[in-house]
Amino acid sequence: MANLADSGRATAGSRGCGENIGLSESYTTPNEHVSYLAAPPSIRHTSIEMLEIEQLAGLSSDPEEICSCVAKLFEVKKTEVALLQAAGSLLKFVYPAQLKAVGAIPLSSSAVAARTARSKRAELFNRFTRVKHSSVFEVVPLGQAGADTDVIQKLMSAPILSDDNHVVGVIQVSRKAHAPAQAGPDFTSEDLARLKSVAHALSKLLTGNKG
Repeated sequence: MANLADSGRATAGSRGCGENIGLSESYTTPNEHVSYLAAPPSIRHTSIEMLEIEQLAGLSSDPEEICSCVAKLFEVKKTEVALLQAAGSLLKFVYPAQLKAVGAIPLSSSAVAARTARSKRAELFNRFTRVKHSSVFEVVPLGQAGADTDVIQKLMSAPILSDDNHVVGVIQVSRKAHAPAQAGPDFTSEDLARLKSVAHALSKLLTGNKG
């Protein structure tokens, strides 16, 4: 398995994430919680979405580069993207960097990331503050000089699966704010479907197989 925590920067041959590529439409949904079993995607994407996902597959295995690209795809801040890698019975943060030293998440715990890994299901929560979860990692200041102290109001979480259907990591995208009304639009089932496709592309990076 490729170790993203120790990976280097992008090589000259790596493709970057397009600066002007992002969500081109705005969706609303009444759903507070949606869950889908993760599988090789059969979702039909637009040509722009396909380009976005192809760019991810062409990146180096540098965690910051990967999460910066994912942030652009979903129009969120880098500090609203988390990437965790499976290591035995634990999930270890590889991004944001500030969370690497805080600790790891046991797969047996009630944390959303652990549940995502155990169930192999992608989930979204548009009222995340109502969901029982561990807040240990949320209180860690992120961003430059720890400027990001907002809490997670909305969250999407998807397992990253190897070709033989083993969990190699988890990718999470959130919207943070001091209050729900400041957190922006709800995530939609279309957003979750896209995150599943992103996770499928990231599996090649976490397993070191770009073929």
